[in-house]
Amino acid sequence: MEHRPPDDEHQQGQRDQRFENDEPHLRVEGRGLRIANGTSSGRAIASHCRSAATLAAAFVLGACQTLPPAPPPSIKTVTQARYEKVAFDTLPAVADADLVAAWPAWLASCRALERGGDARRASWQPVCAAATVVDAGSAAAIRAYLRERFDAWRVLAETREDAPGNGALIGVADRGRITGYYEPLLNGSRTKAPPYTVPLHRPPDDLLTVDLASVYPELAGKRVRGRLVETPGGRRVVPYWSREELTNGTRLAGAELLWVDDAIEAFFLQVQGSGRVRLPDGSVVRLGYADVNGHPYRSIGRWLVERGELKLEDASMQGIQAWARANPQRLDELLNQNPSYVFFRELPLGDPNAGPLGALAVALTAGYSVAVDPQYVPLGAPVVIATQHPATNAPLVRMVAAQDTGGAIRGPLRFDLFWGTGREAGAIAGRQRHDVAAWILVPKAATPAALLGR
Repeated sequence: MEHRPPDDEHQQGQRDQRFENDEPHLRVEGRGLRIANGTSSGRAIASHCRSAATLAAAFVLGACQTLPPAPPPSIKTVTQARYEKVAFDTLPAVADADLVAAWPAWLASCRALERGGDARRASWQPVCAAATVVDAGSAAAIRAYLRERFDAWRVLAETREDAPGNGALIGVADRGRITGYYEPLLNGSRTKAPPYTVPLHRPPDDLLTVDLASVYPELAGKRVRGRLVETPGGRRVVPYWSREELTNGTRLAGAELLWVDDAIEAFFLQVQGSGRVRLPDGSVVRLGYADVNGHPYRSIGRWLVERGELKLEDASMQGIQAWARANPQRLDELLNQNPSYVFFRELPLGDPNAGPLGALAVALTAGYSVAVDPQYVPLGAPVVIATQHPATNAPLVRMVAAQDTGGAIRGPLRFDLFWGTGREAGAIAGRQRHDVAAWILVPKAATPAALLGR
């Protein structure tokens, strides 16, 4: 959650399963877009630039979520999106209070969409201009505006065999997975002194980032990380240091940004990718994602479950924190199971009541901003979701705004709902792991594919 870095890992840091809820992944090179009428798009992958290709081979790139029904393990699969236009009256009902509460998030999206510089801006300008005269306190006025200006498209996910052309259809899912995230608030200092002994780091000088767009056009926006080493055959690019290699020793000496008082809280700050730190004088510093060491995220919750340390239902953020506090002598062993390590930068605090900036470069709205996979859901778009409230498991139907992305938010039906700042928001977000159905609201005369630039 910050000013937009160019790759999709930004904002959420590792966030490769919100609060340790892992899902299986598919290979990135199989992604495509399928529209209801059967058309599809995809780009050929070109290969050049030897050093970047060598580095790329050393990393595991992000991938899509596998959606049921699951194929046999021997079959390679890809996940594609299908969008089906539905009558507005068939949408699940959004309560008046939720519709009014969602309106500021949509207006924030409009401010960003109207600044856009590509052809898609023309699709958003008329609906955003019309939004400025809607009575923001009237659910009836908001509903009338949405009905007049938008079409509803249900999001589906197809699982197909990975084959030339369009592989055989294995299954279609109309529900996916939604998790929750939040902005942590830690206690810390600008200097190392007890109890502030856990460092948060800025990107080190020797961290090398390679943009894959010039190597694989299909991977535009993807980046991999490494470092240069001298060998008898010349300089080579190798993977950057892992978490354990970085934290055991002095490799990050001089790159300390702040010091905090809790190692497990610092770990979950990296999982979220941004947060706030309260200093001893009462002032607050806002931190945003700056970079990552490039190693794949590994779930420490899954590691605890596999070893019988936690039951699966207890492998939430809160359960992991409780285990860590009960087993301080094993904390390093636990954290080092995840080789990924996130670096931060200090950001202006701005309005202390506003959320952090998401991928759309607008402040996130607690409960009404959602992270999406921008390959399948247009950033900025209003989306109706039908799921369950994490605190009560009661039905939850809301209009939210697609304003953020995350390194693990992969696939047409993968969402991550922002719940706010601090411990209470974290407790709610940590319990969010539910099925979800979704409908994108698209300006009339446009299509999801057009808004995605397909």
